[in-house]
Amino acid sequence: MVSETSAEQHEFRAEIQQLLDILVHSLYKEPDIFLRELISNSSDALTRLHFETLTNPDVLDPETELAIHIELAEEDGRQALTVRDTGVGMTREELVTNLGTIAQSGAKEFLRKVKESDARPTDIIGQFGVGFYSVFMVADEVEVVSRSYKKEESAAAWRSTGGDHFSVRSAEKESRGTEVRLTLDEKAAGEFAQPWRLKQIVKKYSDYVPYPIYVEGEVANQQEPLWRKPAGEVSEEDYTQFYQQLTMDFAEPLLHLHITADAPLHVRSLLYVPANRERSALSLRREPGVKLYAHNVLIMEYCQDLLPEWLNFVDGVVDSEDLPLNVSRETIQNSVPMRRLARTIRGRVLRELRELGEKDRDQYSKFWQEFGLVLKEGLARDPSAKEEILPLLRFQSSTAGNELVALEQYIARMAEDQEEIYFVLGDSRHAAEMSPHLDAFRAHNLEVLYLTDPLDPFVVPLLTEYEGHQLRSVEEVELELPETSPTEERPPTVSEADYNRFIGRCVTTLGNRVTEVRTGTALRASPIRLVAPDDGSERGMERLQRYLDKEYQVPKRILEVNRHHPFVVDLAHLVSREPVNPVIDLCIEQLYENALVLEGLHPDPVTMLPRVQRIMELAAQGKAGEEEE
Repeated sequence: MVSETSAEQHEFRAEIQQLLDILVHSLYKEPDIFLRELISNSSDALTRLHFETLTNPDVLDPETELAIHIELAEEDGRQALTVRDTGVGMTREELVTNLGTIAQSGAKEFLRKVKESDARPTDIIGQFGVGFYSVFMVADEVEVVSRSYKKEESAAAWRSTGGDHFSVRSAEKESRGTEVRLTLDEKAAGEFAQPWRLKQIVKKYSDYVPYPIYVEGEVANQQEPLWRKPAGEVSEEDYTQFYQQLTMDFAEPLLHLHITADAPLHVRSLLYVPANRERSALSLRREPGVKLYAHNVLIMEYCQDLLPEWLNFVDGVVDSEDLPLNVSRETIQNSVPMRRLARTIRGRVLRELRELGEKDRDQYSKFWQEFGLVLKEGLARDPSAKEEILPLLRFQSSTAGNELVALEQYIARMAEDQEEIYFVLGDSRHAAEMSPHLDAFRAHNLEVLYLTDPLDPFVVPLLTEYEGHQLRSVEEVELELPETSPTEERPPTVSEADYNRFIGRCVTTLGNRVTEVRTGTALRASPIRLVAPDDGSERGMERLQRYLDKEYQVPKRILEVNRHHPFVVDLAHLVSREPVNPVIDLCIEQLYENALVLEGLHPDPVTMLPRVQRIMELAAQGKAGEEEE
């Protein structure tokens, strides 16, 4: 009950008037923020009382429950909403100071930030102590009735309609704490005068405030967040249930990470790696980013500044008491606690992923299948993250079967005199396996990594070395293999004269499509291969140009010939016996274009079909002629 006597009229400072105008006219899209701010203020008041009672038991109503109550009522035909707490309360002087004048410096800074940055006012409203004024988004009139925890102090009331003035008067209030009474405007009454809607807002913003929040007498918040419990007290079922409640993804997550640390900063976090990259149609999480809490109060629904973009599949919550309530994106980027928090969260996530790869390869294979391309995209877009991402990469290889191989594993099983890590680019695993560049490596029992993802050409320029071992493409011209005895004998070769005639025929047939035709010493099972010239540093990007560039031209390569291959021997003999036989040029053309396909460089393989058919026709005619004879 409020006494009408000894009322004092006060005028808002000019900055407060500007502030109220911004809040009323700029925040209408997110009016539910007013309840978050009131609950945050009440939670702070309760925490301050809790600390006060640790050293001073002589407070008003010492046995009263520390709680927040939200109640609806109808007064004079208008809908009213009250948020009251049993916290430290305020004296008459404190009401004037806290709600009328002290906020002027914070208001000035708030106004400056709104004008100078692109941040939404809702993102920075609480940062400068102006969150209380968000009530004027929904209320025609606001009355604050408060009584201090100090027994000798009496109650007082503060009232404003959001205009130029506010009043302060004496009041009757038996209990300790603060009541904020809002007379809702017509629009707000339609939305917020429903208990279910108020509970929904509490659940969204303040579910883990450490005090019970009663909405019409029923507790609406969980109070003790799962991430603030010791990990030993949380079961696997608890972790899974929380993830499903958070995301509405009913598949079990691949990984959860429970972080608890008090130094160098206070952080409590629970993070998840989902089983699937694509979000469910029912997912509550529509954007990447974790929920960011400060002091158990949600301040950002989708915080994307704690983890790099290439880890944006990580979901969950991060809570720190080192952060101010309600920080803007600009503040996040420039805040020392936020930078420390980001380093902590990033480092722990990366460490957990590395440990998963070491301890549970099957589970990591599932992770890689879903998110491998995301990591490779991160490497291509953010080369500075190379040292963090490389240990997470996995590859198929020429000796590992269906097992995925980490670079560290590859190094551990290298040949005794091997110094380099070898890889081959291919459009698919099958194409990589058929690469003629692998002939010599198979002969020397050397493992080769298969790079077959569409992003791999972007990644190749960054794969220079790992733990002191250079990564080398198997198609490099001057690749020196370790001194190891071949595992098979070379078949007899063709005569020098016949072979030279065949080489000359390749030169005249292919013309300037190749820069050189020469004998390939590294070939075993393949008749030919194409290798880049010594300055062919862009060979990885040439694959992408085939897909992206309408004006794509086939790059010129060196044609290396395996003079020991039976097909080459037969063609060389045919050149000597029947130099005008049309099958010779057709076969040389086809060998060249087959190699282009294996290299991922052919602009349109369909164009080979008429030639293939002609070769088959000539082969059939020759066979038929033999049968007639």
